[in-house]
Amino acid sequence: QVQLVESGGGLVQAGGSLRLSCAASGRTFYSYTMGWFRQAPGKEREIVAAISWNGGRTYYADSVKGRFTISRDNAKNTVILQMNSLKPEDTAVYYCAARGGYYYTLVREEYDYWGQGTQVTVSS
Repeated sequence: QVQLVESGGGLVQAGGSLRLSCAASGRTFYSYTMGWFRQAPGKEREIVAAISWNGGRTYYADSVKGRFTISRDNAKNTVILQMNSLKPEDTAVYYCAARGGYYYTLVREEYDYWGQGTQVTVSS
């Protein structure tokens, strides 16, 4: 079992930055691939970024490429999503997710554990 707790959401003006953190329980965090998803009102939950077990491989949705950076610290059981140059369309609830295995998947249904989500609101 893995428990995930997100933090760092909030209200920011367009062009600003936020840093989301996801703290994971358990002693085998290194064996999980991690992803960040987001869900805006009335829309499907979509993948934003993902990272392999050692951080060696990452994925970004086209909509955030060049603005967001995903990273992880296996010694601290944390995964970070640094979000820069935020846009109003980035407004959503952001979720951290974990999947057993060493390489990430883009498929939402393949993630085993989810955090409770953190709200990000970008004003224009």
